[in-house]
Amino acid sequence: MGSPGALAGWGLLDYKTEKYVMTRNWRVGALQRLLQLGVVVYVVGWALIVKKGYQEQDLDPQISIITKLKGVSVTQIKELGNRLWDVADFVKPAQGENVFFLVTNFLVTPEQVQGRCPEHPSIPLANCWAHEDCPEGEMGTHSHGIKTGQCVVFNETHRTCEIRGWCPVESSTVPVKPLLVQAKNFTLFIKNTVTFSKFNFSKSNALETWDNTYFKRCRYDPLSTPFCPVFRIGDLVAAAGGDFEALALLGGSVGIRVLWDCDLDAGGSDCRPHYSFQLQERSYNFRTATHWWETSGVEARSLLKLYGIRFNILAGKFGIIPTTITLGTGAAWLGVITFFCDLLLLYVDGESYFYWTTKYEEAKAPKVTSNPEQREPASAPPHLAAQVP
Repeated sequence: MGSPGALAGWGLLDYKTEKYVMTRNWRVGALQRLLQLGVVVYVVGWALIVKKGYQEQDLDPQISIITKLKGVSVTQIKELGNRLWDVADFVKPAQGENVFFLVTNFLVTPEQVQGRCPEHPSIPLANCWAHEDCPEGEMGTHSHGIKTGQCVVFNETHRTCEIRGWCPVESSTVPVKPLLVQAKNFTLFIKNTVTFSKFNFSKSNALETWDNTYFKRCRYDPLSTPFCPVFRIGDLVAAAGGDFEALALLGGSVGIRVLWDCDLDAGGSDCRPHYSFQLQERSYNFRTATHWWETSGVEARSLLKLYGIRFNILAGKFGIIPTTITLGTGAAWLGVITFFCDLLLLYVDGESYFYWTTKYEEAKAPKVTSNPEQREPASAPPHLAAQVP
């Protein structure tokens, strides 16, 4: 094991303390002051004042969303005749939530019963010429039932495999125009409430008014009526970048985002929602059926393939940087600036050897001898040792 003298020879037991040296180098001094000024302007001007980095943040606000759709439409088709559609018919689910589906088009197959019938020609492997083309018991992914092993006539131009299932099978012919095109004039009411429990503050996107008819006649406008949460469906789709008739024909999905940016320093007066709209999908449909029992004891159903627009309503908030993090970041940058300027002086500047020997000085206690006290300068760094005369 080595002695303390050997450890001291390697410098392991040396103690280093800071020494401040005032250098008359205007280039490095000017650079340091400019960088420090930039950090101060960023921290105070931008992070604290503009971005309000001094404010405290509620990380867990409570957000609730209630929706309600209004409108009436009429369709005239062969299968259903003259029929009126209201909210109970074209809104799924009926209870207002942050996700709902507005029916704009449909394909109806009325009075289906379970039995035997020809498969539709549009189904893969449904067309046939002989019974051998229809293996009994085979069932495809897209088929409407199970093959019986018989090849039968579908119409004047097609022969298809007979199936056992709900008959007659659903048609694949979609109307060339949306049947519920009047839905573009329907109105959507979105009530969104945000609660910052940390600050005991709550705000709604609906205007607080004693006028019971206000929400029946107002329409949302970001400038004139920002607190009217009643939107026209056609305007929503247009704001999302879509064409209503094209989207209503085959369905789609629209996202509605309600974003809150609240500055409670102003007592809540500067706390209002900001709406944004996005077209998410250009095709959307699903099937639903109504079942009943015939007087003969046979179960029957009416099948509806519904096309429409799915609305996804999201609510959120902006985040705020706390004061301590902002100031700590500024202090760290000031330390980096000092370190950077030291590197310029000690390794880049033409007088780096002089600055090195001045900054790093080796101090030793005087020996008890008759010789006068001497002080030797610190050794130069390896990259400067060759410059020493």
